[in-house]
Amino acid sequence: MHLLSCIERHLRRTGTPPTRFGRECLRDPQFVFDLRRGREPGPAVCTRVIEFIRRREGAEEVATCTAR
Repeated sequence: MHLLSCIERHLRRTGTPPTRFGRECLRDPQFVFDLRRGREPGPAVCTRVIEFIRRREGAEEVATCTAR
């Protein structure tokens, strides 16, 4: 599953606003909006995001998330 899809699913499940997610995960409140507009994060950022979601939801929830 694409990284943005994993983030969107996490936002729906937790009720977290996109700006809060970006701020807590990467100190970038515009991160989700930038992804929606086509931003392609590097591998290090993708790993940080996946690990952030994994800590919040559990390993099984993000096992299928990929960077692209």
